[in-house]
Amino acid sequence: MAEQFAHPEYLVSTEWLTRHLRDDDVRVLDCTTHLPPLPDLSLYEVVPGRADFEKAHIPGAAFVDIEHEVSTPHARLHFMLPDAERFAAAMEQLGIGDDTLVITYSTASHWWATRMWWMLRVFGHDRAAVLDGGFQKWQSESRPSESGPAQVRTPARFTRTMRPGLVAGRDDVLSAVGAANVCTVNALRPEQHAGTGGVHYGRRGHVSGSINLPAAQHVGADNTFKSAAELRTMFASALAAPEVITYCGGGIAATSVALVLAMLGQDRVKVYDNSLTEWAADPSLPMQTGA
Repeated sequence: MAEQFAHPEYLVSTEWLTRHLRDDDVRVLDCTTHLPPLPDLSLYEVVPGRADFEKAHIPGAAFVDIEHEVSTPHARLHFMLPDAERFAAAMEQLGIGDDTLVITYSTASHWWATRMWWMLRVFGHDRAAVLDGGFQKWQSESRPSESGPAQVRTPARFTRTMRPGLVAGRDDVLSAVGAANVCTVNALRPEQHAGTGGVHYGRRGHVSGSINLPAAQHVGADNTFKSAAELRTMFASALAAPEVITYCGGGIAATSVALVLAMLGQDRVKVYDNSLTEWAADPSLPMQTGA
């Protein structure tokens, strides 16, 4: 028998969503954001995917602008977690209450969907799952879609809470450098980890001592997550560690690591929310290049 995930409920298939799309307690969120790199590869522009949503989306879905609706505004740091009140207010306006099953997807990289899944967990909402394969798989199977703005939903009641144990800060990451009991994972692409190419965040390379488990390699050619057996082999070092801290450029791709580890049963995982956008800008913090 093929190896199974410890928590398969964090993913739903396109078949499952087709059957449950009209369920009263299901709410589908398109979380798409695009990050076109600046010409010199020093960071990127942030382009919410609302225009894509209005061209085509899963029927009944809503669009959530991660940068502007569920992040703390900051002059330099993108996508920082908001406070519980701001997040709850956004969810309530989307018709998401405490009993809602939230299905997240993206038309771009899958980690926008995992970011929303992770944020829901941070704010105490465990009834959330990622659409495996995203909108790409949905469209490739000729499943129904609609266009135009999202339907207005009746506001719901979302309890304001927060789980700080799922979030790492700068000092947590610094303490983990060289620590035997923490595995620090970089979810960026190999060339970014090595410091040889791609978008950078002030200094090239990675947090000293961290390993590279690129989010782009968590899924296969059809955009669905790799099998439990494949991911367990890929994540062996992280699964063996008493604690994991994961990061990327701005706390987005890192949430793919958090989702995979949760599905595999490793629940001692923190996401460094500010990631390299904060870390690489501070020359006092240790970084290195190379694989």
